[in-house]
Amino acid sequence: MAGKRAATQKQDERPAAPDGAAAVVLPADCRLAAQAALQAELVGALERGAGVVLDASAVERVDTAALQLLVLLRRELASRDGALAWRGASAAFNEAAGLLGLARILELPAAGPA
Repeated sequence: MAGKRAATQKQDERPAAPDGAAAVVLPADCRLAAQAALQAELVGALERGAGVVLDASAVERVDTAALQLLVLLRRELASRDGALAWRGASAAFNEAAGLLGLARILELPAAGPA
């Protein structure tokens, strides 16, 4: 229970991104085991602002379930006239999104040279 309170407190302490958008940092291991916590954080971000800024720069492992969740976030933001922006995305994240054909749907910025 204390861990849940600490996680909630940490979430509440995260600064909003510019223009009132909520900032969400994706975990290094962004797979099925982390989906419940990630979903809760994304729902909270939707409730806090007109947009969401995602930071996937620390992602080392990501699966289809996580990417599907982010596609749903993108669609929900679009239905609310909200914006999705990226603070960064790791090579692993970009590769997974690209392999599944989701880079454009997720509005990922073009990856730089390797």
